[in-house]
Amino acid sequence: MTHERLIIIGAGPAGWTAAIYAARAGLSPLILTGPEPGGQLMTTTDVENYPGFVEAVTGPDLMAAMRGQAERVGTRVVEEAVEAVDFAASPLRVGPHTADAVIIATGAKARWLGLPSEEAFKGRGVSACATCDGFFFRGQDVAVVGGGNAAVEEALYLSGLCRSVTLIHRRDALRAEKIAQDRLFARKNIAVKWNAQVAEVVGDASGVTGVRLTTGEILGVTGLFVAIGHDPATAPFAGHVPLDSEGYIVVEPGTPCTAVPGVFAAGDVADKTYRQAITAAGMGCMAALEAERFLAH
Repeated sequence: MTHERLIIIGAGPAGWTAAIYAARAGLSPLILTGPEPGGQLMTTTDVENYPGFVEAVTGPDLMAAMRGQAERVGTRVVEEAVEAVDFAASPLRVGPHTADAVIIATGAKARWLGLPSEEAFKGRGVSACATCDGFFFRGQDVAVVGGGNAAVEEALYLSGLCRSVTLIHRRDALRAEKIAQDRLFARKNIAVKWNAQVAEVVGDASGVTGVRLTTGEILGVTGLFVAIGHDPATAPFAGHVPLDSEGYIVVEPGTPCTAVPGVFAAGDVADKTYRQAITAAGMGCMAALEAERFLAH
């Protein structure tokens, strides 16, 4: 068992940013990357909305650059998954380690349809983030899958960029709030396919060319946005920090602070609203600064 001043769990934008700030503050943080370092950005092709890059950068390249910067300023990296914690202990326990402070930055995963064709076209027309990838479909025809607030918001966002948006929902009524539905139905370039599901994503070497529905209809679209929810990676922390009804870590408004002294959360593991690389990085910075203050006292 090793003892650390600060352990960071997770190696996405939030984790690497927290590590950079903590290392520069002289905390010599240990970052436990988990089984999928880089998180959702590792399946992202071109990233054009992260500041500082004149040309688009790929998700994996962005994560590699963050890791290199974190290691250069003194972060120690261990490719280890965290399966158990004890935040009632003093010092805090994280797997085989103890720590004076912990930053949880394990992120969240988008839910997918589970189709082989969907997997084949991820990053080539299939996306789970309209804000991230909608720009690439300007003036084109796209489809969105889902019936909740997230799906309606994605469709509304895309309608401002794309020629047409088709919302595909497996039921005959949406679950989204009525005000959001009213906005959706008022948008002239949005259509809804009721009582339908995606049976197959169709495409070729150029990417997605269409979507075949369970009704037999084929929609001619170049993009498919899956908006059926996200699952935060919080299983090891249940019962150790407060979680909301959807499993996200509860933090004090405007801060990365959890109800447990010395335990902080950053990125998509605590943010179910924005879910952007830049907001995750910002929360990582906040978490490192708060951890530094905590350790100083």
